[in-house]
Amino acid sequence: MPKVGMEPVRRKALVDAALRVIGDHGSLAVTMSDIARQAGVSPALAHHYFGSKEQLLIETIRSLLRQLRSDTVAALKAARTPRARLSAIIRVSFHADQFAPGTIAAWLAFYAEAQRSEETRRFLVIYARRLRSNLLADLKALLPTDAAERIAEGAAAMIDGLYIRQSLKSAPIGIEASIALTEDYLNALLATASPSPRREKGRPHRTTKGQMT
Repeated sequence: MPKVGMEPVRRKALVDAALRVIGDHGSLAVTMSDIARQAGVSPALAHHYFGSKEQLLIETIRSLLRQLRSDTVAALKAARTPRARLSAIIRVSFHADQFAPGTIAAWLAFYAEAQRSEETRRFLVIYARRLRSNLLADLKALLPTDAAERIAEGAAAMIDGLYIRQSLKSAPIGIEASIALTEDYLNALLATASPSPRREKGRPHRTTKGQMT
């Protein structure tokens, strides 16, 4: 029988273990026993808390998204201008925790699983929409809507592309280099785009579409 009050601790340990095991394997072809062993608990206890490996994997991706959202919110609060907030979004996207080899391997494994799992695909769509929405909110404060939308799509694609490129161990790109490349891209397009005729002061409105708890 699990000890009273230990459930949150054990659940987090299992989620953290799942992330490490998936990262080590480079795929979701892991067992509940593999994850339980990494967490230092029995497979029976892992099943007690999550019911199945699939549910544990879903909670793992939810955990990644919650952490990314928390880091983004904190970074945006510390930035004072639309341009500074764009830089904050870029830096968070390449944060050391997110850019760790095991985390990158886990994200790629989830992307592969999204081709088969509608639930996994839904979570990754939430991530993509959230990234685009965050970029667009501040770009609209600087540029007309059509230019802001085009640049938001390009910046989001560049962030994702550099993230995937990092998984190529023969040609890795470091955190600072990835940030610099994305900043260069953004600066070049901002310099050539016409400024918005209605620049907003202060913080632009941000939608909550796709946010999770």
